[in-house]
Amino acid sequence: MGILEKISEIEKEIARTQKNKATEYHLGLLKAKLAKYRAQLLEPSKSASSKGEGFDVMKSGDARVALIGFPSVGKSTFLSLMTSTASEAASYEFTTLTCIPGVIEYKGANIQLLDLPGIIEGAAQGRGRGRQVIAVARTADVVVMMLDATKGDVQRALLEKELESVGIRLNKHKPNIYFKPKKGGGISFNSTVTLTQCSEKLVQLILHEYKIFNAEVLFREDCSPDEFIDVIVGNRVYMPCLYVYNKIDQISMEEVDRLARKPNSVVISCGMKLNLDYLLEMLWEYLALTCIYTKKRGQRPDFTDAIILRKGASVEHVCHRIHRSLASQFKYALVWGTSTKYSPQRVGLTHTMEHEDVIQIVKK
Repeated sequence: MGILEKISEIEKEIARTQKNKATEYHLGLLKAKLAKYRAQLLEPSKSASSKGEGFDVMKSGDARVALIGFPSVGKSTFLSLMTSTASEAASYEFTTLTCIPGVIEYKGANIQLLDLPGIIEGAAQGRGRGRQVIAVARTADVVVMMLDATKGDVQRALLEKELESVGIRLNKHKPNIYFKPKKGGGISFNSTVTLTQCSEKLVQLILHEYKIFNAEVLFREDCSPDEFIDVIVGNRVYMPCLYVYNKIDQISMEEVDRLARKPNSVVISCGMKLNLDYLLEMLWEYLALTCIYTKKRGQRPDFTDAIILRKGASVEHVCHRIHRSLASQFKYALVWGTSTKYSPQRVGLTHTMEHEDVIQIVKK
């Protein structure tokens, strides 16, 4: 029996097993086995003689956004509208066969947008070019999931399942579990909260399934067995995702309203160029970027060339971005903007910068 058949058997067994107190250990073990087989499926086979053709694109700009979705949902049209890159768009499926990069210039930042080929069901098992598409999606800062508004809910559920099965967790945070394998001493289990989904026995069973017999485990939040398995496997990617429902000109106003009210969702129409500016605003929020402007002594701030950093960046991060030796020569900085109590304020390396602050760095 191959790995795909084993995965299919386990999925069927999980589906037909009733969830209650008596079956929780059985389900926990099945989920651990399933995660193990899926990990094996994603590993490249050692017997492969010729290298498969990949299509990863070199990372450039201040952030990277992966545009994924089923064929013919409007990804290429969206890329052509948002960037100066022309991606071939047609009414038939699989127009895009490779990864096409474009750059969105917004608020002084260059955001790399990747138009990935359409995903089909079974992409995680390697159908279509699913594996390469998903591998590129893992390197992005934000995933934009393009959905057809006329069949959005079905497409969304299928895509989430495909991404979930390859270790991409959308709009979730990393489980707050401390886990450290040891050389000996057995399994030490502790929790700082009351656990309702996992017990010490279930944790031990899952660890034994992974051939781990000595480890330290500390639960700092009430996590499920699935989340604990994610911590053991350790290669999960947690990233924000924006669900974009395209072709809203083909559905009723009530349906548009319903889709727009869903969390992490934006409704647009590429054909009629509706709501694209709001989508850019949301994308900027999800990327959590800040623009910092620099100023030389006795001169006006340079508003033409911003330094783009992540939200929560400190003065030290700004120094490293300007020149790697600047932090070691740093004396103090003067900052104008919303991060200060008064302008200019004299600050040190640990001061947290905010969007559109102006900084003047004084060296020793």
